[in-house]
Amino acid sequence: MDITWGRDDGPNRELPARSIRRATVRTGLLAPLRQFFATSPVPCPYIEGLAERKLIVELSGNVAAAFYDDLSRAGFRRSHRYAYRPACRGCAACVPVRIAVDRFVHTRSTRRIRNANRDLGASLVEGRATQEQFRLFAAYQRARHGDGEMASMNYADYRGMIEDSPVRTRIAEFRGPDGLAAASLIDLLDDGVSAVYSFFDWRQGRRSLGSWCILWLVEECRRRGWPYVYLGYWIAESAKMAYKARFPALERLTPEGWRDFAAAPVTYQEAAD
Repeated sequence: MDITWGRDDGPNRELPARSIRRATVRTGLLAPLRQFFATSPVPCPYIEGLAERKLIVELSGNVAAAFYDDLSRAGFRRSHRYAYRPACRGCAACVPVRIAVDRFVHTRSTRRIRNANRDLGASLVEGRATQEQFRLFAAYQRARHGDGEMASMNYADYRGMIEDSPVRTRIAEFRGPDGLAAASLIDLLDDGVSAVYSFFDWRQGRRSLGSWCILWLVEECRRRGWPYVYLGYWIAESAKMAYKARFPALERLTPEGWRDFAAAPVTYQEAAD
């Protein structure tokens, strides 16, 4: 989730002005005073043999939340005080996706997950780190992502991930008889929520807690009249990211705007066209 700058690069390396203009025109953003930057290529964490670059911009000032609302519709994600989206040459594998809440209809699979978690209490709390959350987060990282960078995070790192946010950040907590079972870090947008990161008790496999976090957000958005749940990037070639295609009412961002996921197949060629 963190932004990788690259060894020979840093936040002071500006993206060429032509690329900045092209990015803002494509996304429909009006940000004349915002400076976008590009990171140096680093090995892609999702597809072996490819390189990853990001287009990033700092979120700051009293308009940070409104600016991030627009960026989210343009396929950006957030890490701490930066918004980013992939800008990889010759590759369009990272596809921004979101769930259209008003079109969402439960399937047999999602009903099973909902029924399996009826005993869990859920609440939205302020974006503040707690030791209870961190214990669950650390155990999840060790069990599921032991070879990743996040597995070495200490409490201070975790607190920074949760609290170093210039936008409207909350945590959805899910509690059962044994305490905190799952948590989802989210950002509140003007058209829904952005699911930033979820973690859960991996030992409770029958619950499918990762999927339940997303399904609960859909139900919560429906209760509040919010139209979208933004899920980040779908990557067909990555087992960790391909699961998002299973959710009903999924949309993906195309050069023509947001379109029904199933109606518009994804190809690498889009990046080169």
